[in-house]
Amino acid sequence: MWFLGAGASASAGIPTAQDMVWEFKQLLFVSQRRVEFQTVADLSNPTIRAQLQAHIDGAKQFPPAGSADEYAALFEAVYPAEADRRAYLDAKLSGAKPSYGHLSLAVLMRAERARLVWTTNFDPLVADACARIFGTTGTLTTAALDAPELAQQAIASGRWPLEVKLHGDFRSRRLKNTTDELRQQDALLRQMMVDACGRSGLAVVGYSGRDNSIMDALEESLSLPSAFPAGLFWLHRGEGSPPPRVVDLLVRAVERKTEAALVRIENFDEALRDAIRMIEGIDKAGLDSFAAERRRWSPAPRPVGRGGWPVVRLNALPVVQVPTVCRRTICQVGGYAEVRSAIEQAGVDVLATRSKAGVLAFGADGDVRKAFEPYSITDFDLHTIEFKRLRYESAERGLLRQALTRAIVSTCGVDGFHRRSADLVAPNDPEAGAWAELRRLVGSLAGVVQDHPELHWREGVSIRLDWADDRLWLLIDPCTVFEGITQANKAFASDFARERTVRRYNRQLNDLIAFWAGCLAQGDELRALGIGDGVDAVFRLSSDTAFSRRA
Repeated sequence: MWFLGAGASASAGIPTAQDMVWEFKQLLFVSQRRVEFQTVADLSNPTIRAQLQAHIDGAKQFPPAGSADEYAALFEAVYPAEADRRAYLDAKLSGAKPSYGHLSLAVLMRAERARLVWTTNFDPLVADACARIFGTTGTLTTAALDAPELAQQAIASGRWPLEVKLHGDFRSRRLKNTTDELRQQDALLRQMMVDACGRSGLAVVGYSGRDNSIMDALEESLSLPSAFPAGLFWLHRGEGSPPPRVVDLLVRAVERKTEAALVRIENFDEALRDAIRMIEGIDKAGLDSFAAERRRWSPAPRPVGRGGWPVVRLNALPVVQVPTVCRRTICQVGGYAEVRSAIEQAGVDVLATRSKAGVLAFGADGDVRKAFEPYSITDFDLHTIEFKRLRYESAERGLLRQALTRAIVSTCGVDGFHRRSADLVAPNDPEAGAWAELRRLVGSLAGVVQDHPELHWREGVSIRLDWADDRLWLLIDPCTVFEGITQANKAFASDFARERTVRRYNRQLNDLIAFWAGCLAQGDELRALGIGDGVDAVFRLSSDTAFSRRA
């Protein structure tokens, strides 16, 4: 069985209870202080949150921040009537679509790996996910407060899959979302959950454990002789500990020889993705098609009015100086592969590409001639690199990307690796003093993947050129660079890279981007070849990364 809380719906665009708590505080502050909404519009601002919390604390009529009753008390204060609460939730749920986690759960249901889902959520996301995966709306049985007997009948007859909404459905006449309503859970539904915990294991995800009625039922389940025969697993997001009552529940389960564990996860979607990946024989076609089109959501507040616009640092460095000319050679050489072959056979250091205008190249004139003389050169002159041809993946932009990567490798003490969509660079001597700051930020900078001695890794950065705002940018993306990847070990490399970077949040990524920006920009000219004759590619980067601003 699975138990879903509000956190499981966050990636689908539905605000969590904590998000709504701050909105309730905001509405109470505006209505009671009679101030303009714009003055407290940015709920991501710590100063505004402190101002709102001081007002709530000063009222001396609400539970302390973070307590189990805070959400219900504030909800009832802002919307005293059940009809208004229903309308509020209806608006919040409008337009929400199942996330990858919901679809994964539906896949488990279809494979009979998950038969029963309990949830405190009002949303229809589980039902919508099942409709998509099963191809019909008639497979899943959903029972809510309006018809608890429906759940009882489904369990008794083994009619799976089943979803039981302990706090009601957003379309239902009965909703439970205030203190008095939550205090006494529906007796029949609660008893069904207790009995079910005596027959099945339970995975809890997206749920804080602050609802006393639910925790009472789970604790009562431990008194059964066969409680959670397949285990009790509490999936917890974040570094901190869950509420004491959750810890106590797991400890008591372990003491009575029940397999129980606190499982730390990144989020609902990632946890279900990992679970699905480890189960063989499951049809994941519906998940694969969804993964290609899914969007990522975040609970960042929408800017309101003229003030409070959030400034977002971007991972783009302005390319403030680029080459304006390159060498053009007209000859009978074929495509790009033959151009590369000609350079290798001549043994010269030339950067070149093929275009309709001819072979475009950077390098010493003698080296360029030596490479393409066998192909009957008919013209040898300069070619102007026009900015309008840098707006898309043209031959000129490809040549500049090749040249800029070489310039960075020649100047910054890194090795370069060409990839189709982006180039990768990594320290050529990870133990050198120049990389001390990077070691402080991420730890070790190189090593071998455990149990795969052929797979070597280094901390590095992905770089590629892009065009925006009528200028050229270098996009940088900190990553793990591998050597020795094969089809056989590719999956292990992906897992290692994800585990190494999964805990890098805003602060860590900001510091990493700042480091690489300073490392790559250098403040001086970046020369690709360092030659005295011919045409060299000379760049200059700004270490000031791009940022958002109000248009």
